[in-house]
Amino acid sequence: MSFNVHLNAPEDLVTPYQQTRAGFLKIALEKNRYATPYITEARALKAAVLRVNRPEELYDIVQVRPALLAAAGLSEKYLKHMTDDFEQEAISNLIERFLKPAGEQFVDELVFRFLLNRGDTLGGKMRNLAGKLAEQEFVRSIIGALAVQGQAFRWLDSATRQWNQGRADDPNVEHQARGLYWRSEKGHRTLILNLGVPIVNKNIDLCLFDCSHHAFHAFSGKQRQAIQNNPPMYIALGELKGGVDPAGADEHWKTANTALSRIRAAFAEENVRPKLFFVGAAIVPSMAREIYGQLHAGALANAANLTVEEQLFALIDWLIAL
Repeated sequence: MSFNVHLNAPEDLVTPYQQTRAGFLKIALEKNRYATPYITEARALKAAVLRVNRPEELYDIVQVRPALLAAAGLSEKYLKHMTDDFEQEAISNLIERFLKPAGEQFVDELVFRFLLNRGDTLGGKMRNLAGKLAEQEFVRSIIGALAVQGQAFRWLDSATRQWNQGRADDPNVEHQARGLYWRSEKGHRTLILNLGVPIVNKNIDLCLFDCSHHAFHAFSGKQRQAIQNNPPMYIALGELKGGVDPAGADEHWKTANTALSRIRAAFAEENVRPKLFFVGAAIVPSMAREIYGQLHAGALANAANLTVEEQLFALIDWLIAL
């Protein structure tokens, strides 16, 4: 059994306390990095209105209108559906109900409300941050393993939808990659992230196909659809959960396990059994026992803790060799 290379007991899967702490710190640092542009915008806003003596004068400063709308609580998504009259009303409400009552401190009040709105925008981005960081780490780890093995690879640029020749020393690949291609001893292998699988009618985190990257030249086209609709083309499917908070670990596993069960049932109806695997950053004891039990029962082919390097690279070596 392939998982025996790096797992000997359920306890091996449990996330060490040191890794949980490191994960929280990593997320905190990323949050601060993402917040920097908003802080800079707030400083620019304050500088732009410092010479304003009364809140009413803000009506006439066209340059700060977008910032006033943000301070009024209107996100970019809402603004797409707003008329000029509604925008003017929102700014008027901001000035009359909040800036005027603040008296001489109206500039600070404006900046605080601007940051409050931007903080909500940032919060939305942060909800997806852990998953994005996990994807980046997984992709970079595959590239590292391929480099050690001396294997060439290509990567699918999520922006241009083009397959680029890979370089292991390129530090930006994992930030832009939607897929990877390599050749194993068994043939062409293409891994696509976050792909809709018609057989399951759901998006799956990781899908490994028995085909060349040419079949996924873009995210549309008959050739790609033929691959996605052909069950035997799927070699392996996996769920990747990057959340680091132990308090949410069981819920993440519940979601992943439901997805894996759905995959298992859908492919069984097609008389196909691709290998299923799970990788998670926050794994608690009860969850570890369930995962380990599925490994021994054959319901899962492999699993690893994302924060434990030996496990992660053992699973990746297994994936590359499939």
